[in-house]
Amino acid sequence: MKNTCNASAMSKGFCHYKCTNGIKRHLAVDTLGLPFFTHCTKANVSDDQGLIELLSNNLDYFRAKPVNIPKITILLDHGYHPDKLTIELQKVYPQIMTKIRFQLAPKPSKAAKLAGGSFPRQTLRKSSTRENWICTRSHSVGD
Repeated sequence: MKNTCNASAMSKGFCHYKCTNGIKRHLAVDTLGLPFFTHCTKANVSDDQGLIELLSNNLDYFRAKPVNIPKITILLDHGYHPDKLTIELQKVYPQIMTKIRFQLAPKPSKAAKLAGGSFPRQTLRKSSTRENWICTRSHSVGD
């Protein structure tokens, strides 16, 4: 999905800690890669804020989820701050932490990095057996 060529200058930003211009695409997918939620932000919006906006825009999904089934585990890379996310999401929907939980992904090993592997961008994934999502992000470089 390349849409930055059509993005206006008003919709682009600069991410100072990753030194990228453009937009960030936040995508929530299950473990099979099927999409649940999407959200685009300027590149200068923090990863935490982008995830908060993505989940806030889709609160109906979480409100409809019964409390008596297992929590959705959102697997985060180390660019996120679970404590900050928890506080901000509880302001929007106080019962959300009864339905989701955050877990930090293990840091990739040096061997995996040398082989070209690492924890990918930011994606939410949900498994069919247990409710697990992986939160990743994608950067799109603008002109």
